[in-house]
Amino acid sequence: MPQFFSNKRLIILLASIIVLVAMIGFSMKQREELSWPEQFLKDTVGWTQSVFYKPANYIAGFFENVSEMKQIYHENKLLKARLDEYAQLSADYQELKDTNDTLKAQLDKQEDLTDYKIREASVIGRSPDSWNQFVFINKGSKDGIEPKMAVISPQGFIGKISKVSPFHSTVQLISDNDRTNRFSAIVQGNDRIFGTIEGYDSKKQKLMFKKIPMDAKIKKGQQVITSGLGEVFPRGLLIGEITEVEPDEVGLTQTAYLKPSANLFDLDHLMVLERKMETLDEDEFTKEEE
Repeated sequence: MPQFFSNKRLIILLASIIVLVAMIGFSMKQREELSWPEQFLKDTVGWTQSVFYKPANYIAGFFENVSEMKQIYHENKLLKARLDEYAQLSADYQELKDTNDTLKAQLDKQEDLTDYKIREASVIGRSPDSWNQFVFINKGSKDGIEPKMAVISPQGFIGKISKVSPFHSTVQLISDNDRTNRFSAIVQGNDRIFGTIEGYDSKKQKLMFKKIPMDAKIKKGQQVITSGLGEVFPRGLLIGEITEVEPDEVGLTQTAYLKPSANLFDLDHLMVLERKMETLDEDEFTKEEE
């Protein structure tokens, strides 16, 4: 009798293994429809997942929202601090402007070398053959554009208006090596160190700042701006930063190489400046230098 039960258990075990193997083989077959046990198991698991998924997702979302709220709080606090700084800077600027206007009124001087009117423009063309020489903008004489007006990008000075038509204009870049494309500049600092921008070194991709007095002490990192003298350009337009200084061939003056403040290879939005104060014409300035 015990041997029968032992054999019965063995038979049940073998039958169970056979059924299991058969079910595995059946489930692995490519079928479009599931069997009812599979359907029941899948529906049961899916229902259980749906029951627990929503609360779990809600809890996870809650903690994620708390984290985002903390981040937003810190960002908001930082932005408020920046706004306070901006408000202070705006107030300081307005105070300086009022003081400057008052001093001008006392001196009966309404214009100076830094006064100019801005006209915005966009680059509409650039020739591959003259990439370092000219760009074309969508403003012309109908918009008040005139030859020799200074042109700047948001980063700094890039050149001047050379030709004007009613609706378009040509801008001659400061990287153009034309002999007439030169203008006076000044090194920012305590000492008034003057020189002229004369040409562009295409290998170094630097502007050449020449005729600097030999005894002038200039160093790398100093910024160079337009002087506002002897030309139609306003004073104070950022040209570039000094990267290298060397004596000229004769040894009487120095030449500095400038990294242009504006990216002359990627120009899009520009501003044309109309200077308010009349000074010596640029051609006359060039003749006087010669």
